[in-house]
Amino acid sequence: MKIDFDYIWTDKKRTIFGWPWSFTRYILTENKFIRRHGFFNVEEDEIDIYRIVDKKLTLPFGQRLFGCGTVVINSKDQDTPVMEVKSIKQPRVFMKMLDEQIEKARDKYSIRGRDMITGGIPMPHDTFDMPEPHDFEGGDDHA
Repeated sequence: MKIDFDYIWTDKKRTIFGWPWSFTRYILTENKFIRRHGFFNVEEDEIDIYRIVDKKLTLPFGQRLFGCGTVVINSKDQDTPVMEVKSIKQPRVFMKMLDEQIEKARDKYSIRGRDMITGGIPMPHDTFDMPEPHDFEGGDDHA
């Protein structure tokens, strides 16, 4: 599969012995994280970077033997609240790059992590959706 846009990082899901023999590719851009899989029928799922609220690294023994790991991403994305980035090389390096992009995106739109958490108690003004980036651009009508 050809990637026809700019990206910061990309890797494939690793199979036996850590070889990238898979039709699942992960792509990190400045604004999105994309999982693309399939051969004949290709499906892409993406998460806006600023919507990522948490991530977890798992290092199963079989993956660890070959320098791989799995990163579980939790987000405020309605279609994909949890995405597993399975069996990638150098998962800690990926997590560091992801952190950097999250911070850049949140700074760009003046969003902090606390802005995405309601504390478990729904308030009348809270909605399940995150504000869209265009809500934060320009103008003096936002706080």
